[in-house]
Amino acid sequence: MVRRDPGEAHRAATPLELLFDLCFVVAVAQAGDRLVHAVVHGHTGHGVAGYAMIFFAIWWAWMNFTWFATAYDTDDVPYRIATLVQIAGVLILAAGVPRAFDQADYTVVVAGYVVMRLALTTQWLRAARGERGGPRTTALRYAAGVVLLPVGWTAFGFLPRGGVQTWVFVLLAAAELAVPVVAERSGPTPWHPGHIAERYGLFTLIVLGETVVAATLAVQRAVDRGSSTDLLPIAAGGLLIVFAAYWTYFIVPIHEHLRGGNSAFLWGYGHYLVFCSAAAIGAGLHAAVEQVTGEAPIGALTGAAAVTLPTAGFVFFTWLLHARHYKPSLRQQIVLPLTAAAILACTFAGTWAVLCAGGVAAASVAVSLAIRHHTSVSGTAEDRVRPVPTSPATHEPPRTDQEVPRRPETPPGR
Repeated sequence: MVRRDPGEAHRAATPLELLFDLCFVVAVAQAGDRLVHAVVHGHTGHGVAGYAMIFFAIWWAWMNFTWFATAYDTDDVPYRIATLVQIAGVLILAAGVPRAFDQADYTVVVAGYVVMRLALTTQWLRAARGERGGPRTTALRYAAGVVLLPVGWTAFGFLPRGGVQTWVFVLLAAAELAVPVVAERSGPTPWHPGHIAERYGLFTLIVLGETVVAATLAVQRAVDRGSSTDLLPIAAGGLLIVFAAYWTYFIVPIHEHLRGGNSAFLWGYGHYLVFCSAAAIGAGLHAAVEQVTGEAPIGALTGAAAVTLPTAGFVFFTWLLHARHYKPSLRQQIVLPLTAAAILACTFAGTWAVLCAGGVAAASVAVSLAIRHHTSVSGTAEDRVRPVPTSPATHEPPRTDQEVPRRPETPPGR
């Protein structure tokens, strides 16, 4: 197993990576469904906490596979077998999500997580075998962290429900996040900016797709019960939110701005908030449908907040980590933060809250495009009226029929 070239041309996601991502659909759907169940039954705090913990396990397993693959994807038989074992772990984890939510029993979730981590350990040991010097030390540190932390997670699965379990989870999650930071000190692993940007984009599409599926099933069930008229604002607003979320995220060619060091860690880790809020939008739409149809004993404000809070979070975190890199002026920078605040204000719009939030999100896309177009046109106009350079002596344009002396070329390496 040898490292991939980080400057490789036309690097794209492989079919195996796409299969790996699709298997996460099951786990994301399970987490979203249990969040809906908690919200509509008045256990919002418990549901949000459980959702954050379960989604961390899903996201972190995906993260570890993705960054390893960008560095060492050989796509040979041992690599594929190890990846398929990780996929089996994902499915085991997904099967344990309902029990973890309802009974705080994380035994099955932890079992699936351990299966994924053990398979990843073999990958890092194989990478260390093919490396020398600093890169070998980095791979061995990764392997040690990946194989030791499941011991702590196994003990976590048997802890009694309550505050102790929560604090142990926080400590173990912090330890997981620290493994790459410590391992990379002996030498960074190579990663391909274009490949990483594509992988993160694909996972964003997956969580947004879960939003569409959740909203569709909720509306379908309500229509079957004869409540179609009241659902039109939610259906239209949800569709606008999904379209605007897609447009906001993918308007930026982020691979041009990805750099190594701490910025890569912040961008990669920060996407937990982007993915988590995107997946929660679907759960919120489902809860809003349940509230409108009278199936959930929650108020209109709670039903609206279930949609507006994750939508505003997605807009803000996408701007903070992603979109702001492509906005040179203050006028462009403030659009998305103001949009997030306006979406939060839509919570108090009653039965029209979701439609108002979708309208605000769509309007922000239109405003951003208009500002961008105006800036582009203004720059073109300035280029057209820019004066032609003249000769210092005669104040006339330089003649094109004579050879213009050239400066000597800079020696290589200067």
